[in-house]
Amino acid sequence: MNVKLLKKLLEDVKSDRVGVADALEALKRLPFEELEFATLDTHRSLRQGFPEVIFGQGKTVAQMKAIISSMLKRKENVLVTRLDPPKGRALKKAFSKGEYKEVSRTFFVKSHPVKPVGKGTVLVICAGTSDVPVAEEAAVTAECMGNRVMRLYDVGVSGIHRLLHRKDDLWEANVIIAVAGMEGALPSVVAGLVSRPVIAVPTSVGYGANLGGLTTLMAMLNSCASGISVVNIDNGFGAAFVASLINR
Repeated sequence: MNVKLLKKLLEDVKSDRVGVADALEALKRLPFEELEFATLDTHRSLRQGFPEVIFGQGKTVAQMKAIISSMLKRKENVLVTRLDPPKGRALKKAFSKGEYKEVSRTFFVKSHPVKPVGKGTVLVICAGTSDVPVAEEAAVTAECMGNRVMRLYDVGVSGIHRLLHRKDDLWEANVIIAVAGMEGALPSVVAGLVSRPVIAVPTSVGYGANLGGLTTLMAMLNSCASGISVVNIDNGFGAAFVASLINR
């Protein structure tokens, strides 16, 4: 149950349009629902402003369908992340109104229009084209959470003039998500140019010494630029969630 529905229920009880017994029956489903294989947090949107997000990796299609169906009954918008194409196509077939995006590996079903809650623009930057899947996970997540999102891709430090050419976009953004692999230098450069929060996302993109993103992560954690927060390797979703909280 989202905030809008809960407020309506309370108003209906107050005005005698809904009886106390019926209201109690509706509230029994709060704050969680126990499924056979999951315990769905139905209070998440009330506490954090966005419902529980389904992590698709490791879940079966049947499990995700059951969770999505339960959330849709509560008029929640549903976001699923880390979906490979076969699972994405299966969910699209089951929920025709949903949108599967193969690059970001996300599936989004709207029970209601996304309410704009962001006060400014979330700018998602990535260093190279190979980083785009993680950047798109961040961008799509931020959009689903009600933010205006701008994308600026393939502007890594090996051709820094590409980034500086878009300096006005950097300065106008309210919060920046900087996604990079290899040595992870992009967030440090960006943070040195702006007076906005920069959320750094290390990716597992790189040659052997990148160590699956560990080198990038350590580089970002040791940045000399102020104003940087770092999330885990390939965690575009986590970066977008933080950016959305800041942008509110």
